[in-house]
Amino acid sequence: MVVGGTRGIGLAIAELLAAQGAGVVVNGRDPGAAHAAAERISGVAHAGSPADPAVADALIEACVREFGRIDILINCAGTAEPMGSSILSVSSAEFNQLLGAHLSTVFETCRAAAPRMVAQGNGAIVNTSSFAFLGDYGGTGYPAGKGAVNGLTLAIAAELKEFGVRANVVCPGAKTRLSTGAEYEQHIASLNRRGMLDDVSMQGALDAAPPEYVAPTYGYLVSDLAKDVTGRVFIAAGGFVGEFARPAPGFLGYRDHHTAGPWAVDELHGIISGA
Repeated sequence: MVVGGTRGIGLAIAELLAAQGAGVVVNGRDPGAAHAAAERISGVAHAGSPADPAVADALIEACVREFGRIDILINCAGTAEPMGSSILSVSSAEFNQLLGAHLSTVFETCRAAAPRMVAQGNGAIVNTSSFAFLGDYGGTGYPAGKGAVNGLTLAIAAELKEFGVRANVVCPGAKTRLSTGAEYEQHIASLNRRGMLDDVSMQGALDAAPPEYVAPTYGYLVSDLAKDVTGRVFIAAGGFVGEFARPAPGFLGYRDHHTAGPWAVDELHGIISGA
C-alpha cells in the first residue's frame, strides 16, 4: 500500500515496488490520478483521504482482498504549508488541516494495518517526514505534523518489534510539485535572507534531484535486507543518504534531590548559558 502514491515521490516508490514484483495498491485523494497511477504500474487504485478512519480501513481491506495480505505500508501523502504561513498568521482551522494531512493520515493507516501485520508475524511500515520538523523552514502545522510522525513511528517500532513488524521514517529531499515554482523559490530565498536557512541548505532545496533518487531508500527499508532495521529516521536526498541520531539528553548539571534543594534561577542560568 502506497498512500500518496499518485505523484512525485509516492509514484516513484510505487513504480519501484511494482518493478520488483510487488502487488501495489495506490492511494490518492484524486480518483483520476489514482487510476492513472495504478494503470501505469499495473496496480490497484483506491482513492480517498486516509485521514478518514473509514477510508484507511477500506484501503487496508482492499490490499488484503486483492493480494491476500498487507506486507508493506508506505505513507507518502502530504500537503505544503501556505507560503508565508507562520505562528503570526495561521488560523486554528489551517493548523488542524495540516496536522490531519500529515499526522492523522499516518496514524489511521498504521492503526488499520498494524493488527493485520501482527497476525501475519511480519510487515514493514515506512512513514514520510521532512527536514522541516527541525523548524528551519518555518511554518506551523507542517513541521509539527512531521515531528509528530517521527515520534509516532518510533513508538510503533518499539511496540511492534516483538511481533516482527518494522517501522522507520524517511525524510526525503526531491523535486516535486510541492518544491517547484516561483513562489517556492521566493520562499526559500526569503528563509535564507532571514537567517533561517543556510546557503548550502538553500542550494539543496532549489536544486533537488528527481524522486527516483529517493525511492530506493524506501525500497530497501521494506525489503528483507532491512529485516533488522527499525525505529530509525533516515534522510534521502539525491545522492545523499543519512540518518538523524536518536535524541539523547546531554549533561548540564545534577544535584541529588534527597540532599539538596531545587536549583535557583541564577544557578540554572549559569549551567545553561555557560556563564
